[in-house]
Order: sequence, then structure tokens, then C-alpha cells
Amino acid sequence: MRAVVIEAPGQISVQTVPDPEPGPNDVIVRVGACGLCGSDLRILDGKSPIVTFPVVPGHELAGEIAEVGADVRGVRIGDRVAADPSLPCMRCAPCRRGQPNLCRDFGVIGATTAGAFAEYVRVPSQNIFLLPDALDYSLAALAEPFACVVHGIERVAPRPGHALLIVGAGAIGLMLLQVALRSGAATVAIAEPHPGRRQAAMRFGATSVHASAAEACGERGDGFDCVIDATGVPAAIEDGLRAVAAGGTLLLFGVASADEVVAMSPYRIYRDEIRILGSMSVAHAMPAAIALLTSGAVDLDGIVTHTFGLDGFEDAVSLLRSGTTLKAQAMPGQTGVAGRPSR
Repeated sequence: MRAVVIEAPGQISVQTVPDPEPGPNDVIVRVGACGLCGSDLRILDGKSPIVTFPVVPGHELAGEIAEVGADVRGVRIGDRVAADPSLPCMRCAPCRRGQPNLCRDFGVIGATTAGAFAEYVRVPSQNIFLLPDALDYSLAALAEPFACVVHGIERVAPRPGHALLIVGAGAIGLMLLQVALRSGAATVAIAEPHPGRRQAAMRFGATSVHASAAEACGERGDGFDCVIDATGVPAAIEDGLRAVAAGGTLLLFGVASADEVVAMSPYRIYRDEIRILGSMSVAHAMPAAIALLTSGAVDLDGIVTHTFGLDGFEDAVSLLRSGTTLKAQAMPGQTGVAGRPSR
């Protein structure tokens, strides 16, 4: 089969590699769509602490079961599925207490095993979720990042009437916006330096948009009950923390590099009783995410702005780095890169 291979940081090629074979408890999925994520850029840049090179990247996947392992029950060839790419050890203390997303030996399809920027991918059968026929592969491939978003909003638990600020209006920021708007929050503002993404945030229903968290906080005055950082950029996190109201919460959702640090005032955190939370991966949110996508309770039309064939992977990476795409998805049968109409 054909697959994108990252041989080492910065080294990308499209190769013919052996077709994956299922273990007794695995399925082989014929990839229908796979989203390009900031995590894939960190792998490409050599900044992922868990990746094993060479690797076929890609973890936001949906497709059709092409083969099942000997011990797999409850699914069959032809079933349409999305997948949770998490590969927890299920032996460490967090796994044993029901928090596999906090696994001490966490693995991920597309980082520690071959991923879905390929024609086929091997997935443990316990990681797949059946899809209704009405959910196409492009939307279904958003289930994994959307599940991360659902888990993040569950972590911060906004109350009715709260004022929220989301820092960053990429694909994740806009998904966070969609769930936050349905959480009972009175206002959901966006801070985003890119003008096109600010416009997208208004189309997706933001109460207000601002070029920075400082600007948003200056206009509001008292700060925000909850600030969610969707960037992972230390300077943006620091600005977001300054925008948190007394008694409020900062949620770190975006992924920073492991060696990056931020400056903060311990006295202010003490004096204003500010909570700082993290949100890691999917946890148990895949079923809820698929249900929300299927029901139409959230509107993600327009999140996917480009599609690409495997040969267009490098061009899609360039688009993501430049900020000119919200979400690009691989369609293995396609060639090149194609834009989708904006909403």
C-alpha cells in the first residue's frame, strides 16, 4: 500500500510499504479520511516525546473495516468506523483507576505505531466506534479531535451565565467554541491574531472576537470566568492567564513542547483563587462526540477547508503552518490538494 512516511525529523516521503496485518484482536481499516493535526507537525519537527521513527503519521481517522482478527467479535468487514488512537498500557496506576488518557506509558496510533496517512491502518478492535450511515467519513474523522474538545469542556465545567474566552481560533478553537456555546455560558469570546480566523469565529457564533486576550480583557474589564488556551504558545498562555477573573479557571488545552515554560505570579493565583487545569486526549468522550456529530447538535460544517491525497501531504503541512487552512484531511484516493468552499 501507499503511505506517508516520516523517516526522521523533517524527512517526508510517500512510499509503498507492506499492508498491515491484524493481530487476533485488531481490525484493518481502509482509510476514508484522516485529519492533519498540530501533533503531526510536532512529530515532523522532532518535538514529540513519544514518537518512534520511522513512522506513518495520522491519528484522526475514519474508514471501513477491511479485515478482522481471529478473536474480534461484534464488528464485521464493511462496517464504517471511527477510531480512538490512544494506546494506553492498562497496567499503570492511572489506567487502573479508569484514567487511561493519563497513562504513564501512553502510545498513539500515528506516533508509536503506524498511522492513517495511508491506504490502510491497523487498529485495536476496542478502539473502534461504529458510525451511522448518515455520518460521512470527513465529518467522522473529526470525532477524535472533537472528543478531546468534549473532554476539555467537561474538565472546565462552565456554569450557566459564565463568560468564557477561547484563545486561538484554529479548528480546535472553533470546536471548543461550538461546545462552549451550548454549555450555558452567557458569552463566548475569541482571541485570535489571524484576521481570517477571527472572521471564521464570528461565522461560528462567537459573541465577540479580539486580536489578543489582552484586548478582550481590556474591553470586558473584570476578566473571564474561564479562559481556554487552544494554542500551546507560552506567550498566549501568559496573556490568557492575565485575562482570568478572580475565582476563575484557566484550561490548558493546546499542546506546548515539553521543555517550554510560562511566567506567572504565584501570589495572584493564591490571592484570586485561580484554578489552572490541563486536558489530555480523548479520555472516555468518543461516544459523546459521535452522538453530537450525528445529531446535528453542533455545526462543524466549514471546519474542513482542504482535502489532499497522500502525495499532497507536504503541501497540506505548508498550508497548516501558514494558517491558511483550518483543518486539512487526507483522502487516500485523491491527488494533490483541493480547497473546500467556505461557509
